[in-house]
Amino acid sequence: MPLKSSPLPWTFERTLRPGESAIVAGIDEVGRGCWAGPVYAAAAIIPDGLRHPHLTDSKQVPAAQRDELDRFLRAHPEVRWSIGTASVEEIDALNILQATLLAMRRAVAGLALPPDLCLVDGRQKAGLPCAERAIIDGDALCPSIAAASVIAKVARDRHLFELAALYPGYGFENHKGYGTPKHAHALALHGPCLIHRRSFRPVRDCARAPAGDRRADRAIR
Repeated sequence: MPLKSSPLPWTFERTLRPGESAIVAGIDEVGRGCWAGPVYAAAAIIPDGLRHPHLTDSKQVPAAQRDELDRFLRAHPEVRWSIGTASVEEIDALNILQATLLAMRRAVAGLALPPDLCLVDGRQKAGLPCAERAIIDGDALCPSIAAASVIAKVARDRHLFELAALYPGYGFENHKGYGTPKHAHALALHGPCLIHRRSFRPVRDCARAPAGDRRADRAIR
């Protein structure tokens, strides 16, 4: 497939790079606001000037094109990527912010090449063992963060499809754990299942409610 110009400039990667040969990685997460399922993070090191017509914030790319871009990135010989996750149990024990940062650190630790600088999407640094820069809306500004956002999004969506088969009736294959009206209705009907984040208020409030069928709590472990 002929590649068109990337919609994102390389301003941050090039101006913040601490040296000519320094390795820069983009970091992003997905699933932070969900009511269910783990939080995913990805780290991506991509070659300077990489071009692809859909290389932008994963939320702005249709699913089919996002999947194609994910395959392109994973197969590219010069792209290095890694995924880190934090479980529902870790989210409930640590809080969602700390669990998200933990997933980011795990993603960076899994890279085959240790980066000299990480560009992290959002306001919060992740506590990485290298220089890092938090960039608000980084997935819409930096190609390396956009690449990480796509890899994380596709990986988590696939995992939620698998969980939907284990926990039917909640619609995880459609809403991916986010707080949609249909998800709220399923929670009210069945109660939380084992992959719901009970530290999140909508789930916690539903778990306390006396009404509904609670057999989902005894789902496959």
